[in-house]
Amino acid sequence: MRKNIALLAGGYSGEYEISIKTAETIEKNLDTERYNVYKIIITREEWYHETGGQKVQIDKNDFSLTVDSKKVLFDCVFIAIHGTPGEDGRIQGYLDMLRIPYTTCNSIVSALTFNKSYCNKVVKSFNVVNIANSVHLIKGEPFSIGAVLDQLKLPLFVKPNESGSSLGVSKVKDVGGLLPAVEKAFKEDNQVLIEEFIEGRELTIGVYRTNGYLRALPATEIISKNEFFDYEAKYTPGVTREVTPAKIDNTTREQLGNKAMHIYRHLNCRGVVRMDFILQKGTGKLYFLEVNTMPGQSENSIVPQQVLESGMSLKDFYGDLLEDCINSCKNDIPVS
Repeated sequence: MRKNIALLAGGYSGEYEISIKTAETIEKNLDTERYNVYKIIITREEWYHETGGQKVQIDKNDFSLTVDSKKVLFDCVFIAIHGTPGEDGRIQGYLDMLRIPYTTCNSIVSALTFNKSYCNKVVKSFNVVNIANSVHLIKGEPFSIGAVLDQLKLPLFVKPNESGSSLGVSKVKDVGGLLPAVEKAFKEDNQVLIEEFIEGRELTIGVYRTNGYLRALPATEIISKNEFFDYEAKYTPGVTREVTPAKIDNTTREQLGNKAMHIYRHLNCRGVVRMDFILQKGTGKLYFLEVNTMPGQSENSIVPQQVLESGMSLKDFYGDLLEDCINSCKNDIPVS
């Protein structure tokens, strides 16, 4: 009997369109002989499934649909929303209350990893990877540029603390650029993270668990024509070259995979996540950047590239994620 899957897309952030593309890739690669897939668009105004040119609203009391006079309940929710409310723990908390399995990290882990500053502090405590020096600012709390520069060395990255797709991110090379960069980041979020720039190669790696086994996908090196991997570089063809598998030595490859899996386990992640690192120039040290608990999965995105490089089809990969979610999450069975 086919299982009913809710595929969530949209969201409340500037990543709405990217989420729609991610959902398109996932929907195209879900086995229709095993699953009835209902794509559900979430906005601030409504949650709906479109069928026959008509919008069918979700009943939020039990997260159900009524289609052709039949009530549809879901065996699992495949979350494909970047940013809020799909990556910051809000949807996860709602689904937990209804005891409906979903494919991402739980609400606590999602909220933690979505907050870059808090996540850095926790990952630093694992003592397995380097973390760049940083300062955390909160809107409404006083700060001074001088105090920031007493703690950090230029150049710096200034970024919204809770935002994805590099929205509101700036690279600052001189003192005069710092305040405008902070103001730009505050337009995206009420918290701002200022980090020291680590020169080196940007590497990113997907990690996932299925059937009780934790696996790292082949790593990718991101080579951007821009100053850094900003929004334009991520989503404009030709601005960035992504090399999968990354051309790194075996020792670095093994360290990268092991460190990423260690962080996955100790953060208690679930589903597929993507972790970003910098391989520091000259030292070969790995610096942790962030965890993406809902990585982009449009056709040309990094995780699909890595899955295909590993020898799997996206159809098998997404099917494995769903089955693992259904088997592990129902009845609150722990996955780690």
